[in-house]
Amino acid sequence: MKKIDSLCLFVATGFGTGYSPWASGTVGTLPGVAIALLLSPFVLPIQILVVLALIAGSVPFCDRAEKIFGTKDDGRIVADEMVTFPLCLLGLTGAPLWMWALAFLNHRILDILKPPPARQIQDLKGGLGIVADDVVSSLYCLGLNHLMFWAITHFIAR
Repeated sequence: MKKIDSLCLFVATGFGTGYSPWASGTVGTLPGVAIALLLSPFVLPIQILVVLALIAGSVPFCDRAEKIFGTKDDGRIVADEMVTFPLCLLGLTGAPLWMWALAFLNHRILDILKPPPARQIQDLKGGLGIVADDVVSSLYCLGLNHLMFWAITHFIAR
């Protein structure tokens, strides 16, 4: 195997987390938590730029890994979960730990459910299809997270 292929697999599998025998997508999201933590001190425009760059950058890695594995959206490819988790926390990185846990849970549920048009976008070929459906699901998640944070802090936590 070429070194570039090894690098693509390393990144596309979420630094190896995609090889987890237990819920690879969930385990593969964990490096995304670290990325979100690293982004948390930065202002929102910087966070947005970095998240967009990570999302765009993950497409070719996922594309190549799909070709290597020979399976459409192989379960070991988790870079899409990894790079879209920080998207779910944009504007909320200073939120309490409970919000991060809720965001993680929402991210996983919406990634699995794939609300429209995420499920249809998943049919796109290659890395774009692997990543784009997670972006759509994560945008739903971002809205849900903001709504839940607002509702909890305004009505429940009073």
